[in-house]
Amino acid sequence: MFEHALKPLLSEARSPIKAIFEPGSYGVMLFFLVSGYIVPASLEHRGSLRAFWVSRVFRLYPLFGVGAVGMVGLVALGWDAPHIWWSTRQASLVLGHLTMLQNLLCMPNLINVLWTLSYEMAFYLLLTALFTFGMNRASTTIALGFTSLSMLGASILPVGLLSVGGSGRMLTVALLVTALVAVGLISVLVGSGTVRRAGAVVVGVTVLALLAVNQSYPGPWQGMLIMATMFSGTVLNRVDRGEISWKRAGWAAVVPLAGIWLARDEFGFQVAIAAAWITFGLGMALRNRRMPRVLVWLGLVSYSIYILHPLLLETVEWFWPEPSAVPLSLRLLALVLVIGLLLGLSMLTWRLVEAPSQQLGKRLVSTRSWIRKDCSEIV
Repeated sequence: MFEHALKPLLSEARSPIKAIFEPGSYGVMLFFLVSGYIVPASLEHRGSLRAFWVSRVFRLYPLFGVGAVGMVGLVALGWDAPHIWWSTRQASLVLGHLTMLQNLLCMPNLINVLWTLSYEMAFYLLLTALFTFGMNRASTTIALGFTSLSMLGASILPVGLLSVGGSGRMLTVALLVTALVAVGLISVLVGSGTVRRAGAVVVGVTVLALLAVNQSYPGPWQGMLIMATMFSGTVLNRVDRGEISWKRAGWAAVVPLAGIWLARDEFGFQVAIAAAWITFGLGMALRNRRMPRVLVWLGLVSYSIYILHPLLLETVEWFWPEPSAVPLSLRLLALVLVIGLLLGLSMLTWRLVEAPSQQLGKRLVSTRSWIRKDCSEIV
């Protein structure tokens, strides 16, 4: 939120700050470490891909929909201008956002922050394929594999190879990817034996292909580094649970070191990577201590903060298209007001959207026997 507030509210400080520390990259890398730590452990604890996907759908999509409606509202008011493709490639962009793979389909994001959800969804899909084949515990090897691809991607991996080339080609790729992911995922969730494994292969290969040749922002090597970072979070969870030794887990240190080396021309990004890993390490060291209630609450509403803050900042930018012409004191006051309004709205969306939808997902999991499928039927 601070990263995105720099442009409309603290424009004179944006370049100096980002030159020595990129707050957005710090937040993103820390988020992916946390996600890698939590999500696979949740899947393995349940032992059910069906329960996992029910919980993920009810966790992500309801508020995602609220954010999309909010952005459409800003456009209707004339407070924001959508990408030109929203008037020429609507079907493609809608499909891309429904799968949450829009960024890996080389599409503009309806809300600028949604690009990170594409990597989160790619992570879920890869976990599904790995879990199906019983390979989900090879986290260290997978993290190092994506690190190697990151090093490779810095020099030879293409950008947007599949989707670039006109609206017809983009729609074809979007339809094909949607069909492959849907059929593959359905096969994994409701099929058995060979059908399940074939579905897992389709899902895994599709996602790996998009990661390898069709990323747009932030680019091939950074996208691969993100995947390596998430699987590194899983490695740290495994050592935390006593599943692997610290000696084996130590290989995960290659991931931030590779990222720092690849970002050798971007000092602010290097500092952000190092700071994210240090912060995560401190979090692990303090994980058994009681956290201040305000931090626990911020964690609870963090998804709402993530989805809603761009909408508020887009509104500020519409009112103040030239922030440097506005007195600094007024902009600082606006920043305080935006933060207060953001926290208030996030509390409301948590109570009215997130919590009820998550409870509904939990009720479905607890009452439907076909969802509570034991992992012995999967591996």
